[in-house]
Amino acid sequence: MAAKKKSAKTPKASPAAAAKPPSGPKMKLAEALLLRADMQKKIESLRGRVVANAIVQDGEKPHEDPRELLLEAAGALDALESLVTRIHRANLTAKLPDGRTLTEAIARRDKLTQHHAILTAAVDGCRKEPDRYGVREIKWIATLEVTRLQKQKDDLAKTLRELNGAIQETNWQVEIDG
Repeated sequence: MAAKKKSAKTPKASPAAAAKPPSGPKMKLAEALLLRADMQKKIESLRGRVVANAIVQDGEKPHEDPRELLLEAAGALDALESLVTRIHRANLTAKLPDGRTLTEAIARRDKLTQHHAILTAAVDGCRKEPDRYGVREIKWIATLEVTRLQKQKDDLAKTLRELNGAIQETNWQVEIDG
């Protein structure tokens, strides 16, 4: 009688382990930011898959086990939290060539972005399509100097581009723990 050969099953990796970012060697901050974006997309996908499989018709089975998906999502969220913490730590210590920390530069960029949006809205607000049909109807007049606002807007856009370039350059130079 021939001995039965047992099939060697490879152990299935846990969902939490599959979602963890690579550990060990260091990675560039820019790579960590790309990984963070990928992890956020994966978590959003898992959310949709949980919802899609959370309820089925009586007698039917879900396409995927929502409990497993929830476990995988929890693992991905843990990994994201760890990665974001490392990114924030790096942002606090890494410096741009001008001496500012990445955190300071990001705060400045956020402010400039908001300021640019306000100037854009102001310029857009000064434009009113003429809807007059006769001389006696209301005439709209801009209360702001559009040319000056446009110049400010363009100058801010240039400053933002330069700051973004410096941030990107620093992101590719700084290493964080992997």
